[in-house]
Amino acid sequence: MACHLCPLFNLRLLLLLGAVLGNAGLGRGGGAEASDRAELDPYSILMWHDYSPPSPPLPPPDPPSPTATCEGDLHGKGDFHTRCEVSEEVELDGDVYITGNGSLVLLSGASLTCEKYGCVISANFSGEVRLSRGVRVTAGRVSLVATNITVADTVVVNTTALAGDPPDRTSGVPTGTHGDGGGHGGRGASCFVKQGQTQEDSWGGDAYAWSDLEHPWSYGSKGGSTSVEKDYGGAGGGIVWLFAEDLVMNGTVLANGGDSNEKGGGGSGGSIFIRAASMHGGGKISASGGDGLAGGGGGRVSINVFSRHDDTQIFVHGGRSSGCPDNAGAAGTLYEAVPKSLIVSNNNLSTQTDTLLLEFPNQPLWTNVFVRNRAKVAVPLLWSRVQVEGQLSLLSGAILTFGLTRYPYSEFELMAEELLMSDSTIKVFGALRMSVKMLLMWNSRMEIDGGGDSIVATSLLDASNLIVLKESSVIHSNANLGVRGQGLLNLSGDGDTIEAQRLILSLFYSIQVGPGSVLRGPLVNRSSDDVAPKLNCEADSCPVEIIHPPEDCNLNSSLSFTLQVCRVEDIDVWGLVQGTVIHFNRARSVTVHTSGTISASGLGCRTGVGQGKMLSRGICGGGGHGGKGGDGFYKGNLAEGGAIYGNADLPCELGSGSGNDSTELSTAGGGIIAMGSWEYSLPSLALYGSVESNGGSYTNGSVGGPGGGSGGTILLFVHTLSLAESSVLSSVGGFGNAGSGGGGGGRIHFHWSNIPTGDEYVPVAAVKGSILARSCLILSLVFYYNL
Repeated sequence: MACHLCPLFNLRLLLLLGAVLGNAGLGRGGGAEASDRAELDPYSILMWHDYSPPSPPLPPPDPPSPTATCEGDLHGKGDFHTRCEVSEEVELDGDVYITGNGSLVLLSGASLTCEKYGCVISANFSGEVRLSRGVRVTAGRVSLVATNITVADTVVVNTTALAGDPPDRTSGVPTGTHGDGGGHGGRGASCFVKQGQTQEDSWGGDAYAWSDLEHPWSYGSKGGSTSVEKDYGGAGGGIVWLFAEDLVMNGTVLANGGDSNEKGGGGSGGSIFIRAASMHGGGKISASGGDGLAGGGGGRVSINVFSRHDDTQIFVHGGRSSGCPDNAGAAGTLYEAVPKSLIVSNNNLSTQTDTLLLEFPNQPLWTNVFVRNRAKVAVPLLWSRVQVEGQLSLLSGAILTFGLTRYPYSEFELMAEELLMSDSTIKVFGALRMSVKMLLMWNSRMEIDGGGDSIVATSLLDASNLIVLKESSVIHSNANLGVRGQGLLNLSGDGDTIEAQRLILSLFYSIQVGPGSVLRGPLVNRSSDDVAPKLNCEADSCPVEIIHPPEDCNLNSSLSFTLQVCRVEDIDVWGLVQGTVIHFNRARSVTVHTSGTISASGLGCRTGVGQGKMLSRGICGGGGHGGKGGDGFYKGNLAEGGAIYGNADLPCELGSGSGNDSTELSTAGGGIIAMGSWEYSLPSLALYGSVESNGGSYTNGSVGGPGGGSGGTILLFVHTLSLAESSVLSSVGGFGNAGSGGGGGGRIHFHWSNIPTGDEYVPVAAVKGSILARSCLILSLVFYYNL
């Protein structure tokens, strides 16, 4: 029975094994296919867990073409697998693609020319490509690849105005009939300005191929024409690629845009890409825009050379504009791969047309970005980060713009080791978050327009080591500005200024305000668009933050301070520190030198609790504060001066004004200057110059008009005080116009701390200067101390 069933059992077992193996095979096959799909899936987590941005695509391969021959196509001697020598001037009818294991030598006087748009001359050799003296190679695209390439002096490799079609979906060719310049690396210029716009709002062809600037391969774009019937625009520049182990570069390589006349715009520069292990010589490389009615934008050049021993001149500037000479085409880009540096230079041609900087690479970061020689660069994004490992440098008339002029709602981050500015400008339309180690400015400006929206009303500049302003450099914000560091802030001399509507300086070990330099908050000459701080004018109570300021040193627009210096060790003032509510919090020493002034004079309230009365005839009483404002009197008419208000024991009120505060016929009272706080007194105040919070004055010679503003408040929480001879501590009322009253005096309060109580006499104050808080015969001077 068992033996009889064995064959049947074995047959069933074989079928079962076959089914299992078949299913396993199917399973393995399906699994392999699924695995293949997973490996090919670009969204697989296995592929993207260690993601780095892919390299931009290389240009499409050369189309297949008939094999060229040395003797037949180039009229030379030899062959491409050994050595081909060309000594004649050769006119080519079309594209030529040459490959071989040998060398190509163009002897002196020889030339290869194909003057058709987009015509290609491509040579790829295992040996040498040598272009001897006087050689000319002309085409729309020239590509030379060899172990060694020699471009001798007087050689010209020229693709100027021979571009093929620019990439699809680009807008480098301008529209309309205004004769605008073509765009590529930089925008083309336009001399046509629409009604209601400015020159900066107008440009020709737009920039493109930003993502390919490290290995450019795009043709330039043609310029526009002023005629529908005839095309007067200059053609775009072509493409040159030189790849070698060793490159000797003594000749000239050109991919310039074509020139036009007064009826057309210049073409934009093309692309030049050089890659070699070493490079020698002193030639010229240019992918500049063409000249015309409006200049073309510069092209793109990339130099990827490991060892450079050359003195090559490289140009990517825009073309000249005959229709608007101060508005050349925008500069193109030069990328140097080994230091990973981007250079934008317009060769000192003035322009109002932008070179666009778009997304910066995250990994690896560029090392340096240089903008110089009147290049105008824009980052036109709603949010953007400009981050480099090393230096961001703006030199010789360069302009860097963040955001859009008419829409100041953008947010930007700028991160670098160093920000160096010389004779240059940064414009920010929105909010700026800057983080650098060093900020050095020489005759330069940083202008921040944060008035568009409360979200972008605060900008922060963080320089951990050093900030130096020299030669009338200015940092200006029409909103809130925080400047922070751990080292030195130095405003060196005349004209050096940091100003904002609300300004906070924090965490430096030293701040030096040099002779003629200014720290200011709020702005004195402000527009209606500026975010002006709200003053506590109608309340006679003290804002708590003046007596008990927060310790975090953050910029808080809800607080009353307009200029605060927080957690700075030493402050030395030779220039001007000016504000409405000035506060020095947790400092070690404040020294006001002979030429120095800390002033809140005339920056208090134009109204206020102690505002002087005004008669219909224009006669006004002076503002009151610590003392009553003077009465105005004219032809029997009396305008009563403002009343006394505030806390004499611990004052911290703004002075009051006089006159019609809705017009310019008004004066303001003095502001508030506070040093130290209830918890942390100022260890040392040395005064050789002046600290003043005087009322504003009005004198124009005629009868009537506003009276004087009242003095403000000077509140000093100090440990030791030194007032040198000729120094002034002042909170006096201002002068009124003829017939109007003078302002009342303000309040000066000394809150002493840590007074020694032992047997030995230790003076806490040495006073040789003047302490003033008067208005005519009214004196309001309060001394207060605690043990």
